[in-house]
Amino acid sequence: MRILLRFLLILFSASLISAQQDPDKLRKSLDDDNSKFTNVGNIGLTITNFGTYGHGFTLWPRQPSCEYPIGSGIEHIFDGGLWIGAFTSNDSIGTGRQGPFVTTAAVDAASVSARGGGFEFTNKPGDRVVERSALLDSKVYSPLAVSHQDFVMEYSDTSKTLSGGEIIPDHNPIGVVIHHESYSWNLSFANNFVIMNYWIKNVSGKYLDSVFVGLWTDAVVRNTNITSPRSGSTFFDKGGNGYSMNYKIAYEFDATGDIGFTDSYVGIQFLGSNADFDSVNFVSWQFRNTSDPNLFAPQNDVERYRKMEGYFGGNNRFPWQISASSLKSPSNRSVLITAGPFRNISPGDSINVVFAIVTAKKFGTDPAALDNEEQKTNLYTSAEWALRAYYGEDRNRNNILDPGEDLDGDGKITRYILPTPPQNPKVKVIPESQKATIYWDRRSEESIDPITGEKDFEGYRLYRTMSGFDLTASQDLNVALVKMAEFDSLGNNVGLNTGFSFVQLSEPITFPGDTTQYWYKFEVQNLLNGWQYVFSVTAFDKGDITFNLESLESGKLVNVIKIIPGVQPPSDENVEIGVYPNPYYANAYWDGNSERLRKIYFYNLPAECEITIYTLAGDVIKRLYHDQSSNGSDLRWFQTFSKDGKQIMSGGEHAWDLITDNDQAIATGLYLFSVKDLTTGNIKTGKFLIVK
Repeated sequence: MRILLRFLLILFSASLISAQQDPDKLRKSLDDDNSKFTNVGNIGLTITNFGTYGHGFTLWPRQPSCEYPIGSGIEHIFDGGLWIGAFTSNDSIGTGRQGPFVTTAAVDAASVSARGGGFEFTNKPGDRVVERSALLDSKVYSPLAVSHQDFVMEYSDTSKTLSGGEIIPDHNPIGVVIHHESYSWNLSFANNFVIMNYWIKNVSGKYLDSVFVGLWTDAVVRNTNITSPRSGSTFFDKGGNGYSMNYKIAYEFDATGDIGFTDSYVGIQFLGSNADFDSVNFVSWQFRNTSDPNLFAPQNDVERYRKMEGYFGGNNRFPWQISASSLKSPSNRSVLITAGPFRNISPGDSINVVFAIVTAKKFGTDPAALDNEEQKTNLYTSAEWALRAYYGEDRNRNNILDPGEDLDGDGKITRYILPTPPQNPKVKVIPESQKATIYWDRRSEESIDPITGEKDFEGYRLYRTMSGFDLTASQDLNVALVKMAEFDSLGNNVGLNTGFSFVQLSEPITFPGDTTQYWYKFEVQNLLNGWQYVFSVTAFDKGDITFNLESLESGKLVNVIKIIPGVQPPSDENVEIGVYPNPYYANAYWDGNSERLRKIYFYNLPAECEITIYTLAGDVIKRLYHDQSSNGSDLRWFQTFSKDGKQIMSGGEHAWDLITDNDQAIATGLYLFSVKDLTTGNIKTGKFLIVK
């Protein structure tokens, strides 16, 4: 049985709003795939092959629901999905007209008892979400890919049962098959939205008329590092909502929850369609509200269709003064944005409808609980880039291929084209004691812009984080990476005109097991051993006045390398092995807020050794095995503050969380240790002091 269906049924019966307590005890059917999430840019959005996005926090914290910035713990969507409403008839003039019927990928938990969660799209046996990429060095590269990360899937509403024959409650199939593709990019100006492209085909044998297509979303903007989704209903009732008619985007923000840590928006935006329709509509309703006629939660297909038409209650539509103002107050609401009505879809015909999931940080210094136009600057900028991607060659957005717009010469509008900066270089970072050495190749210099058709590489920018960035409650790596150097071509008016002589090697260098030729080298001094740093190298181009293109830079988050400086395994066997910090004082600056988020480092370790820790009485309290790949990076500290687990350590150090083999935190006192070199058999000893 489908994981989310089981989850919401359990949720309702227990009168809970929070995510399920033990996701590993639930099993999804073999055909439902909720394992894919976007990760090439700065948004982590789970997308399934049964019409939903987000995962209701059933996979939290292992997998993002709609996390932005990625890795920050700030989530934006509980779950959401595709809705399609229509009437059916026997012919084009409406003979035997029935309906309205609404097929839902998911509904809010207000009607779980009556609808079983509203999961009404199913897939074929063996179906999976297929991933592909336009990036040449991607493992899933495909010439068919549209973006840097495509997800491709199909599902339909034609079945009345789930896998195993379980009946879908109250489901009246419209008779449609959905071909769904999502697109995301790693570009610095387009890395925080995901385009959702739906092809809806009528396979019923009946005519569909007065068709509405929309996305329903139960948004929740909270910092899960501050407040857990499992904390109960108070996690969900802090959202404020709104709608921009200019950008056709419904949005939510954190109105009173983790203020100061969730200064962001999530928006659901309508981008366009290949078929004629009347209007784009927005509505919102209150969770479990069946009394307020303006914010009531729809309970059946008739009520859902009315919402898809754009009606709050009675004949009230947005902008409606009372609803528009009351939506700003903190609460637990759903938002629905729809396009329609499409006049009809004949048997065998299709329509294309496209939306975007957009995230953005609030702009300016006004309090995060507010929602003014200035604060939405970044949201609107990202929404504009999503529109620019959708329209592609159609620069004046009139849905006509005008002279000069056919860049690829195929005689039709090519959509989903963004101006492209040079390809990111391949980067390697070597951590050493109080130092990091950065190498990169020169593949960026061969990049050809798809719009101008020219090689327009200009230069490189190098970025780093400062020590302690990873300990903040709100980690926005895109912001934390600060520029430390820039090198570019000479003799033009772009960049700093530094040239490349300071970083360019006379001959390329390679490394064991890595055939890449690295042509550039840059050293970063005065780093703190044991602290975590992130480095990135980007490439930028010259821009093009003819096409009105500014200089563009590749994504900072594409090739980030995370390191922890420290000593490498010593070549001199007489070097003393030590511990730092020593003495260790509880709540050291790099520690987290619990016993299991502490750490100390052993240093000057042989490449392969065994560390044994004793009390003064000689009792063994911990044994650690150390080598280049097993260096203590499996501690809770790294799982919390370095979630991807890809940090590179120097090889001569090992972290320990002060927890014994008996799973107990050690007390204040003096401790002894011995280190046995597993290659030579030599043993060295030392001591360290713990003060709590």
